[in-house]
Amino acid sequence: MSETTHDGTVAVSASVPPDEGLTADRLAAKYGLTVSGARPSLFEYVRQLWGRRHFILAFSQAKLTAQYSQAKLGQLWQVATPLLNAAVYFFIFGLLLGANRGIPSDVYVPFLVTGVFVFTFTQSSVLAGVRAISGNLGLVRALHFPRASLPVSFALQQLQQLLFSMLVLVVVVMAFGSFPALSWLLVVPALLLQFVFNTGLALIFARMGSKTPDLAQLMPFVLRTWMYASGVMFSIPAMLADKDVPGWLADVLQWNPAAVYMDLVRFALIDDYGSSYLPPHVWAVALGWALLAGVVGFIYFWKAEERYGRG
Repeated sequence: MSETTHDGTVAVSASVPPDEGLTADRLAAKYGLTVSGARPSLFEYVRQLWGRRHFILAFSQAKLTAQYSQAKLGQLWQVATPLLNAAVYFFIFGLLLGANRGIPSDVYVPFLVTGVFVFTFTQSSVLAGVRAISGNLGLVRALHFPRASLPVSFALQQLQQLLFSMLVLVVVVMAFGSFPALSWLLVVPALLLQFVFNTGLALIFARMGSKTPDLAQLMPFVLRTWMYASGVMFSIPAMLADKDVPGWLADVLQWNPAAVYMDLVRFALIDDYGSSYLPPHVWAVALGWALLAGVVGFIYFWKAEERYGRG
């Protein structure tokens, strides 16, 4: 722009843009801009996740339907797979190795089938969680949504699959002399606590697996070791009764979360599986594991929200 001086000459001065000299942060603040994909507050993140609840449910149902879509028996494999595993474990551990020590013979089959079904719920949730982000990068990079929707959806998928299996489990339990009673209602809080625990694990391993894809190859070995140490095929108190083991080791085996949730479902469904098989304060322990895994897993996953799908 130009202006006339006192002596009549014309001076030309350059106009300074009003935003010149402002940093990027100040410019963004001035015009109300936010970073794309930035991590929201924890409260806001929970609100966004709740807003995607219909997507989470629909996605879990679609994955469940597609899981065995190429097999001729289709959804029957949801039940057939854990039943076949239970049959193999019964032959090896029940007949050949005598792992039914301390368990009445007419109780061992429902004891074993219950353990296999309940542990498979946790095992499948963890394996699905490891691949929740790394196996869905196209979806993560294409759409904006709370990334926790994926591991939560996979855990919900495994819960739906377990509910199908529970129909067969009821038939097995009744075939061996345990019939519906009020104690069966305890299955509901036991499985809800286990679902919260499994969801927390799925969130933890989803974050770990997003940066370390090889974790998916390692986890089956870790989970197999966990299964053998959790009393799926045998009663932990009966196995430790005649062995000289440190007290802390016995407590670790009995109070590990997989064993706790299996024992609660067994106690609820099987008449002759009494409270003597359960560790003390078992419901408090089950609640504690659920809250610990659920809260820690959710916060741990949320902390890396803006990094998923990048690099």
